[in-house]
Amino acid sequence: MLRARDAMDRSYAEPLDVPTLARLAHVSEAHFIRTFRATFGETPNRYLQRRRIERAMFLLRSTEDTVTDICMTVGFSSLGTFSRVFSEIVGEPPSAYRRRGPLAPVPSCFAMAWLRPASNTAVSEKPAATPGP
Repeated sequence: MLRARDAMDRSYAEPLDVPTLARLAHVSEAHFIRTFRATFGETPNRYLQRRRIERAMFLLRSTEDTVTDICMTVGFSSLGTFSRVFSEIVGEPPSAYRRRGPLAPVPSCFAMAWLRPASNTAVSEKPAATPGP
């Protein structure tokens, strides 16, 4: 699983599919999807989308490239899909996110960590009510 995740981190802008990633992990496609989700908390497709959006967030606020150029740079082939996925993960469209202005002058690793979108798959659990005496 780590080999596949590392490949997604390294080559997020490349067209990656489940059969290729499953071969990297040395498992079947179905087993790969189930195990990846159990291990990392999200499907391989969603993980790859989130990695691409994280990079797009950084580029939107640190470059003057158009939204379309950034969409293609991070590996999306459709501006509509990019905008929809960006809005789902970040909570606002790319153009609104860009209007926040440039990033603060800090090392990019800090900026990317601060701006990393929260995973929507994490569900907060309420503690079970304990019966009273």
